[in-house]
Formats: sequence, C-alpha cells, structure tokens
Amino acid sequence: MERGEQNICIIVPTYNNERTLARVLDDVLRYSLPVIVINDGSTDATPVILQQYQQIKQLHLPVNKGKGNALRMGFAKAKALGYDYVITIDSDGQHFAKDIPTFVSEIQRCQYPILLIGSRNMTHESVPKNSSFGNRFSNFWFWFETGVKLTDTQSGFRAYPLAALPSRLYTNKFEFEIEVIVRTAWKGVEVKNVPIEVLYDPQERVSHFRPFKDFTRISILNTVLVCITLLWIKPRDFFLNFKKKSFRTFLREDVWGTRDSPLTKSLSIALGIFMGIAPFWGFQTALVITLAIAFRLNKGLAFLFSNISIPPFIPLIVYGSLQTGALLMGDGFGPFHTFEFNWEGLQEHALQYVIGSFMLALGAATLFGITSFVLFSIWSRKINLSE
Repeated sequence: MERGEQNICIIVPTYNNERTLARVLDDVLRYSLPVIVINDGSTDATPVILQQYQQIKQLHLPVNKGKGNALRMGFAKAKALGYDYVITIDSDGQHFAKDIPTFVSEIQRCQYPILLIGSRNMTHESVPKNSSFGNRFSNFWFWFETGVKLTDTQSGFRAYPLAALPSRLYTNKFEFEIEVIVRTAWKGVEVKNVPIEVLYDPQERVSHFRPFKDFTRISILNTVLVCITLLWIKPRDFFLNFKKKSFRTFLREDVWGTRDSPLTKSLSIALGIFMGIAPFWGFQTALVITLAIAFRLNKGLAFLFSNISIPPFIPLIVYGSLQTGALLMGDGFGPFHTFEFNWEGLQEHALQYVIGSFMLALGAATLFGITSFVLFSIWSRKINLSE
C-alpha cells in the first residue's frame, strides 16, 4: 500500500455473522489498512470471535438497531480518528477483500470527493432473483432522484468521503444506504460504480433483510425523496444552472435552441402562463419547474412565461381575475380606478378572485398555447424547407 492511504480505513458492520466474520476479517487485514468493526448487538458467537482480533478497533453496541445506525456509529468513529474515507464491506462473505485496491486506486486518482459503490454482476447464478429485482428497483429511483445512472445502488461494498457526506442522516436500517447516496449526490458529489466480484453462498450467508418491513421502509423513503426532488432539488438545480448563464445564452440554449416539438414548446408556454396567473403566490416557480419536469416539457420556456406575474403586471392580473370572477358569479365589480389594491379589498372579494384567477389563467394559457403552437409550427416548417 502507498503512503497516501493512511487516511482510508475499513469499516465492517456485523450482526450475527459468526460463520463468515473471521474469514472476512482475515482477508481484510491482508491489505494493511486500519479496520473498525461495529458489532451491532450480535447474540451469537461474534463477541468471542472478535476477542481474537485485538489489533482491530471495535465498537460493541448493546442492542441491535440496524445496519444504518451501525454505519453512522462507524462514520463518527472514523471521523474522530482523522480518516478522510471509509470503505465499508459486509461481513456475510458475499464480498471479496481483493477488490479493496480497486476502491483505493480510484480514491487516489480523484482530486475531489467521490462516493464509490461496488457494482456486482447481478446475472451471476448465485445471485437470488429477489436481490436482482430489488437492485433494478433501487437503480431506477436513484436515477429519478439524482439524474445519475448506476448499475448497482444496493451493494454494501462502498467508499464514502466522510467530509462530503450530509451533516445529519436520519435512517437507521437498510434504507440508510439509499438515503446517504441520494443526499450526497444532491450535494454535487460524484457517485460512481466500480466493478467487484460477488458470491452468495446459501450455506454460509445469513441475510437480515426482512422483505415486507424493509421494503416498506425503502418505499416510504423513496416517496419522501421523490417529493423533495420534484419540489426542491430540481427547481434548485435549474436556478443554479440559470444563474451561470447570461439571459441571452439562456434564451439561445434552453428556450429556442432545444429540439422540442412545436406541441411541447406550446404546452410549456401554456403551463408557464397558467402558473403565472393562477393564485399560487410564492410557489409558482417551484411548481412550474416541478410540473415541467413531471410532464417532460421545456423547463426554460415554462419558467420564462411564468414570469408574466412580474410586479408591473400584478395589479392587472388581480383586477382581471376579479372581473372574471364577477362575470362568472353574476356579481358587479367597479372600474379599475375605483378598486383599492390592499389586503381588505382582497379579503372582501377572495372567492371571486380565486375563481376568476383560475379561469383567467386557463383562458390565457389556452390563447397563448394555441398561438405559440401555430407560430412554432410555421417556424419549424420554414427551417425544414431551408435545410
């Protein structure tokens, strides 16, 4: 091992893996990296086995609280000891310690923090079918939540950059390994697969994954992460990207320069107009970006036209909404110059305003959508004829 590796340690969480634990530790110790074992409240011979490894730092948790909690304890210990990276390896014998140098060399090659996940050959004959399905399921949701495509998101053989991890992590069991990679990716840290070998030996391996309970936990976590992705992460990333560009570049690349069809562009404009007029004050931008992503529309166009509600236009939009509401409800409403734009005036006509604003938004969105579709279609035909 090279000198740069003193800031990397190995973490081995274990719970009732007495048949494989000693073999895993013996293999890991061949690579001359510091090792921390977290005994997560084992009730078998694990404490006796660990007495034979006094050279290894050990944390003995009195009660089993789950793999996620064990890893969090290990991360905290490694940080306190001054390590920059931890490589985690399961104690059930499915991983091969000979793949440790693959992680180490990738860490040393990168000049920036990186989170590495071992990519198993899920077509191997020893891999259970439910594990293969679970991995595909997890890969899809990780891609949806981060935009990063990976071949394996469930492997426990990983390298974590301790300083780049979220300062606070919330889950304690198997779902922890999903939370930590998604939220680390949200921070802009690269998450990448490295190839590893795998062996599932039914004679030795003990799995503590509870299909119903743990899959339910994972599903609930993914539901929360998807909501955060749509309502916060995607709009945030859009704005960060927008701020890096000049307005002219934004128009050229994100609005007019896309290859979206005339229908997609016109629907994007209609969405922006609707959200800009409808009474979603304070949430319009987040909602328009979220809906544009959900329906695969042009985010730039939708965002641009949602700004119809800029301050100079707000009195006109409010007044138009009130007049539309009055027309629909059969109530009279005075001319523009007689209405006072204040909180009391809006309270008095609140229902009228809400109904009118939605109908005005729908009407304006329809008008702008149809008009823009015609214009984009004509423009598209001219471009095709000129090529």
